[in-house]
Amino acid sequence: MPELADRECTACTSDDEPLTGDALETLLGGVDADVWDVVEEHHLEGTYEFEDFRDALEFTYEVGELAEEEWHHPDIHLSWGEVVVEMWTHKIDGLRETDFVMAARMDRIYDEYTAEES
Repeated sequence: MPELADRECTACTSDDEPLTGDALETLLGGVDADVWDVVEEHHLEGTYEFEDFRDALEFTYEVGELAEEEWHHPDIHLSWGEVVVEMWTHKIDGLRETDFVMAARMDRIYDEYTAEES
């Protein structure tokens, strides 16, 4: 089975049901546990920390580019040294695998920043 970040982001239909319970916990295991939480089985919330505003801003830009590529747009809150991301599938008002795929891809982007700091 491919790593979560390598899976395809698929389009949602209004017939799709939001994930719950064990399905959410399983997918949560594929993203950075220090960053992401499932909130009320409705959305993902992740907090990324940075050394300064510039890195946080550049990360935000890269996440925005990813969102445009996949046509799956999170809410992004930028502040000095921190980026908070909230994500869910609006069409079904809940979570599906694609939300976790996007989170895992954001983790990869973030890993590039933390590798540079080391």
